[in-house]
Amino acid sequence: MATVSEHGLKRVVWQRIKETIIEDCKKSEIWKILILDHFTTKLLSSCCKMSDLMQEGITIVEDLYKSREPVLEMKAIYFMTPTEKCVDAFIGDFKLKPKYKAAYVYFTDYCLDDLFNKMKLHCGKYIRVCKELNISFLPLESQVFTCDNPGAFRSIYSPRCSQDKENTLETLAAQIVTLCATLDENPGVRYKKETKLENTTLDNAKKLAVLVDCKLTEHYDMDDNGKKKGKTQAQLLIVERGFDPVTPILHELTYQAMAYDLVPIKNDIYKYKSKDGSEKEALLNEDDQLWARLRHMHIAEVSEQIPKLVKEISANKKQPDGKITISGLSQLMKKMPHFRKQVAQKTVHLNLTEDCMNHFQKNVEKLCKAEQDLAVGSDVEGVKVKDPMRTLLPVLLHPHGTYDKIRAVLLYIFSLNGTTEENLNKLIQHVKIEEDREFILNWRELGVPIISSPSFTSMRKSSRRDRTQEETYSLSRWTPVIKDVMEDAVENKLETREWPHQSECPAAWNGSGAVSARQKHKASSQDERRSGSRLIIFVIGGISYSEMRSAYQVTQSVKSCEVIIGSSHIVTPMELLDDIQALNKPTTTKETFTIVKE
Repeated sequence: MATVSEHGLKRVVWQRIKETIIEDCKKSEIWKILILDHFTTKLLSSCCKMSDLMQEGITIVEDLYKSREPVLEMKAIYFMTPTEKCVDAFIGDFKLKPKYKAAYVYFTDYCLDDLFNKMKLHCGKYIRVCKELNISFLPLESQVFTCDNPGAFRSIYSPRCSQDKENTLETLAAQIVTLCATLDENPGVRYKKETKLENTTLDNAKKLAVLVDCKLTEHYDMDDNGKKKGKTQAQLLIVERGFDPVTPILHELTYQAMAYDLVPIKNDIYKYKSKDGSEKEALLNEDDQLWARLRHMHIAEVSEQIPKLVKEISANKKQPDGKITISGLSQLMKKMPHFRKQVAQKTVHLNLTEDCMNHFQKNVEKLCKAEQDLAVGSDVEGVKVKDPMRTLLPVLLHPHGTYDKIRAVLLYIFSLNGTTEENLNKLIQHVKIEEDREFILNWRELGVPIISSPSFTSMRKSSRRDRTQEETYSLSRWTPVIKDVMEDAVENKLETREWPHQSECPAAWNGSGAVSARQKHKASSQDERRSGSRLIIFVIGGISYSEMRSAYQVTQSVKSCEVIIGSSHIVTPMELLDDIQALNKPTTTKETFTIVKE
């Protein structure tokens, strides 16, 4: 298997890096040092491995900010963000006493003239190359990107950070444009119409759409041939997090979303204990083919699939029928060394699946029915929930953890488009968060009604796509609203009244494939899909794993349209609740209220 990621966005980014940085390296036979900042370290790690760099003549990778020994016989490649901090660190390597023979400088994005001139003044004679790559986003998965900026949520939605908002939106717009440029797309831009709540209007989607459209125009004003680049077969939709508050706080039962919600996975690393008690680590990414295959399946299907896959590997060995256990896998690994890597992969997912199922059986199963009924508005038989409080009450009376109760209370409030102040106070007392009611009240900053008012009784009741004929699990009946949007977009069914155009797409844009004879309806690979159209979704304020899954599902069903989804960052339910609760805290406050997960 190739070491370089072969998956969508990651492959495109790596190709772009190879065409610029690596090609320049090949012009010199001297092995080089690659120096990275924190962002470019993440960027490069997301799309290649050290072995890939070694093959391209890069022998050492260093941290820009750490003290390094001079290597005067070697040339250094600097891949960094165009910030004053990075430029100052670079200058420090050459100003007094040069650390390297020469410098090849590559910025992720446009470098301001002041920074460029400062760099040129102090160490211009050492710079052999200086280029801007236009890649200031992270390709997290084949169809998912982030701007690597969790702090954007606070900057945009906190009443204490109003001055930061404009700068944050400007930065996000520039990052989105580099995504479009990397994909060689000049999309038509649309946004979800602003939300009016009480005396405020949330128009961040519109503001970002204006900024992105202006920056796209600037970027594509002239191509290499001196001609303006017209709109491509792509649409960019911009929407705010408050557009669908339900999806990111539901307990999800698909593998990836469930694991990141219930199991302490940090930086995509899952830690577990092996049979001998030693601690193991596994990186959950698309290089793990089993993870890529299972991540969007329901946990019930994953539980069935893993034992089957293990039996496939051990088909030539006599294995007893029945339940596959971790200890059994350990024995299998000893007997079959050449299958060790494959079985180890299965062991990781058997452990992770068992972790998920333990949480489900202990606590989550009891929550899911109530959550689904409140979210969908009807029970598993399709009978409308007439009294949401009767659905909520068993959750409040059961000794669930505080976070779980907050999630259920929020779903209850969302189902009613807000509740009375008196009822809200009773709920807050029952959950025992009197001192931290911001977990609930601060959703208003996202344009979500918490206290009911006649002025928005019709809000958030837009019609959903009929999915009654789709096969679903009884505890997984909710569909993320963004999936409806994706399907409506590719079928050209988005209402202009709700989704105004900031810039027009090609007149006949239709992601379903009715536009161009070039589109291949039987496409099965990324290369083939690229001859079709693209739908890019950007959610201001974070995306959930369920929404990421929707992009893959719609792409798979439509074939001729690739759906890419992105945001400032990825959120889990608990992370989102913590971010919501902290919105009105002073910026300098380091302490945040944390509830122990029970």
